[in-house]
Amino acid sequence: MSNFKNVEPLQDFNWEEFENGTNAGASAEELRKAYDETLNKVSEHQVVDGKVISFDKKEVVVNIGYKSDGIIPASEFRYNPDLKIGDVVEVYVENQEDKKGQLILSHRKARLSKSWERVNAALDNDEIIQGYIKCRTKGGMIVDVFGIEAFLPGSQIDVHPIRDYDVFVGKTMEFKVVKINQEFRNVVVSHKALIEAELEAQKKEIISKLEKGQILEGTVKNITTYGVFVDLGGVDGLIHITDLSWGRVSDPHEVVSLDEKINVVILDFDNDKKRIALGLKQLTPHPWDAIDENLKVGDHVKGKVVVIADYGAFVEIAPGVEGLIHVSEMSWSQHLRSAQDFMHVGDEIEAVVLTLDREERKMSLGIKQLREDPWEAIEVKYPVGSKHTAKVRNFTNFGIFVELEEGVDGLIHISDLSWTKKVKHPSEFTQVGADIDVVVLEIDKENRRLSLGHKQLEENPWDTYETLYTPGSVHTGKITEMMDKGAVIALNEGGEGFATPKHLVKEDGSQAQQGEELPFKVIEFVKETKRIILSHSRTFEEEKEEVKKAPRKHAAKKEDENVINNVAAGTTLGDLDALAELKAKMEKGE
Repeated sequence: MSNFKNVEPLQDFNWEEFENGTNAGASAEELRKAYDETLNKVSEHQVVDGKVISFDKKEVVVNIGYKSDGIIPASEFRYNPDLKIGDVVEVYVENQEDKKGQLILSHRKARLSKSWERVNAALDNDEIIQGYIKCRTKGGMIVDVFGIEAFLPGSQIDVHPIRDYDVFVGKTMEFKVVKINQEFRNVVVSHKALIEAELEAQKKEIISKLEKGQILEGTVKNITTYGVFVDLGGVDGLIHITDLSWGRVSDPHEVVSLDEKINVVILDFDNDKKRIALGLKQLTPHPWDAIDENLKVGDHVKGKVVVIADYGAFVEIAPGVEGLIHVSEMSWSQHLRSAQDFMHVGDEIEAVVLTLDREERKMSLGIKQLREDPWEAIEVKYPVGSKHTAKVRNFTNFGIFVELEEGVDGLIHISDLSWTKKVKHPSEFTQVGADIDVVVLEIDKENRRLSLGHKQLEENPWDTYETLYTPGSVHTGKITEMMDKGAVIALNEGGEGFATPKHLVKEDGSQAQQGEELPFKVIEFVKETKRIILSHSRTFEEEKEEVKKAPRKHAAKKEDENVINNVAAGTTLGDLDALAELKAKMEKGE
């Protein structure tokens, strides 16, 4: 048995119309026409309103009352993150149908067609508008405002300096239009302008309440080589680098960091309160007030060298507590040098307190006091007559200054360099930096100076010369130097003598020349002045005179003896027999 009920066919159904595609006597064309008339008439390249019916990450579907919905890239709505279904948006009809029969719309072009009017209206009405920050550019950001690319200067992003521009890319923010160039259609916007009015009121309130000594909280806004700018809530103040810490600060970054919140004290400000001087170190007690009460002169302290100058070094023994070591307190030497020769910045050193003034907050230190003063027991280490090796420090016309050890200096007089050689300048004898052997001759403890000698290391040859170069004796010598006043003769037995030009005439009448080796007679010997006067001429002239004088008779015996004695004084020992014979003849004749 069938489960289907008998269904009666429609008595009035027109099967002919159904088969022929007509309905109620109306053709398909008429039906299509009637449908089209219910839709909006859309012309290409015009701006119309549409309703958002759906969207995703890639596209937004908009209905404009046309027979098909339009598709718009979602990127054209980035400026409006609050877009939702049902929103009415302006669209520009690009094409009624593409190859796929799709309606092509553009929201961006629709905005552009009206954006210039809207941007100008926003400027005229001081209106707050929204914009989408697209990307960075030189000096600021590019912002999409109504589809127009506007410029947002870096200084107009916020009241605080911006250090990372990238964090703003992709953000939608509120702006004010601050400038429009009609000719080039350039638009400049500002976010900072939105909050400046509020900050200005806040700034006036803060400035009106400013007082010296007032403590405020602020935010580190900028750090420079000379100090730190602090935002006090719309009002900026400067902490100079010297007011950051009681200790020395070479870089403010050592004390504070950007965006750090710190308490500061108002030190001073100008009449308009535009320049505000702030302090950070003043919030803590001065380190000098906390210094050990028992610290006194003579105590040893340790610290770090923080500053070096030619005249000395500053040593920090505690943060904010420094002492000066003058270069004269670095060594017992009297030869002042640069402080850099003894220490460098950053060195950890020990020193002795020399002076201490708590009221003036000043302290002087010394490091030479860590070693015994070499002059305290100078007689023990360098007694008179002791021999030492010294270092040549410098020359003068009258001698050589030498250093036996650091702090112990001495002078070798030019006359104490050599027994025999006449030194005109010390540079002929030695050179700076060379070692030289010395003997201590005299100690001047009060003036911290030793008298030294070099020639005293050897026996005085003039004691021997005194017996050797007797007046009248003849010796061989070589002419080593010729001068206008005479010649220097190096004697073969040692020492030097001098002969004037008239005593350099040879027997043939010619003048003796440098380099010649000749016999010389001693005319004069003075040990005290180390002078030996010589004559070559006398070695042959006096013999001739003696022959000529032999026949002469003298009335006075005493006078003859004086002549003989004078002649003898100028002759050698070899001539004494001849003189004795001459004297005997004269007496006989008389």
